[in-house]
Amino acid sequence: METDRNARRVVVTGMGVIAPNGQTVPEFWSSLREGRSGIRPIEHVGPAHLRENVTVPVAGQIRGFDYKARLAHVHRDKILLHSERYSWLAAAAAHEAITQSGLALPSSNPERVAVVVGSALGGQSTVETASRDHFLSRMKATHPLVLVRLLASSAAAHLGIEYGAKGPVLGMCSACASADHAIMLGRDYIREGLVDIAIVGGTESAINYGIVLAMQSLGVLTKDTCRPFSANRTGTALSEGAGILVIESLQHARDRGAKCLAEVCGAGMTASTNDLINTDPETAAHALKDAMADARLPTSSIDYLNAFGVGTRKSDLLETQAIKIAFSEGVSRISVSSTKSMHGYVMGASGALEAVACIKSIEDGFVPPTIGLDQNDPDCDLDFTPKFGRARTVNYSLSLTLALGGMNTALIYGRPPAKG
Repeated sequence: METDRNARRVVVTGMGVIAPNGQTVPEFWSSLREGRSGIRPIEHVGPAHLRENVTVPVAGQIRGFDYKARLAHVHRDKILLHSERYSWLAAAAAHEAITQSGLALPSSNPERVAVVVGSALGGQSTVETASRDHFLSRMKATHPLVLVRLLASSAAAHLGIEYGAKGPVLGMCSACASADHAIMLGRDYIREGLVDIAIVGGTESAINYGIVLAMQSLGVLTKDTCRPFSANRTGTALSEGAGILVIESLQHARDRGAKCLAEVCGAGMTASTNDLINTDPETAAHALKDAMADARLPTSSIDYLNAFGVGTRKSDLLETQAIKIAFSEGVSRISVSSTKSMHGYVMGASGALEAVACIKSIEDGFVPPTIGLDQNDPDCDLDFTPKFGRARTVNYSLSLTLALGGMNTALIYGRPPAKG
């Protein structure tokens, strides 16, 4: 894609995060800077008498999340507190983002506000609980809100109700690229003049028996920790979390005197057609090139690249190849890291958490590390910022996702536009 020269510029004015290694943006960013992981021994997965089938000892679980306390501000959405954990996480992150943005919602012009929230799995925990209640516990009926809890669009709908958004409100489901596609679509709505404000991002909470068993069967889960790009990597760690951005047209943000945190400069997306599990490097590289073209930036502009870096042997190798193809001889100057080494594989919410990491890297001039990268893999030979983060001026950062189903996304964030 390429930006219309007359299209409106889009800026980020608020961010919210809830993750295994931080339940607010400051906590999350501090953990990334210091290399602290939220991947820990798993607390529970499904019914006790079924657990012998699950051999996954670690996950990125959010501990001590008091949803009633975090959602005490809710006053319009009467059903939210009776909803599903993945919706609660989205609502908690959205509250932080909207508070930072300074927006007064509902807006006086609610048709100019959109909500787009991605989730790969939606309310899968609700499905499992309802099935267990009916088939194992022999309950005569399931909870009356099962249907609205499980829908992958419920998180977006809850935010739309709570904040009075009457523009486009929808869920986005595209595996691990769900949050990225949500951010892209919200940006396009603003860029083309359909809305002025969009609440965008992703949320996921599906650490349950069925999903863990499915991923275990695919052979992608680690038994110790996530070590992206390391020669001794053994897989990824399933995680939960949410990330929400408030984005606005630059003019709308300036008119209300908002502080701009970053600009959403460019986006690229492609689809591999050869494999449902693994992308091909050429197609993934095309997404990177499209993002650069959309942002009208040379490849030499990117200072930090937040890699998909899921920690599986093949995916990390293919991603390394894609980055080399896209950036060619200039690849050596780019700092790369995988923050999944600390927050885990948050499925459809990954791109939103990583967007926050990209924006904070610009704001603080710091590249977070890839922790656990302690053995050199000669086939993964980029500057992956092993073990420890480092100070560096970051003018443009890029988030790359290579999702299941062959869906590739690249988003470029830049410094907020100068006042004037």
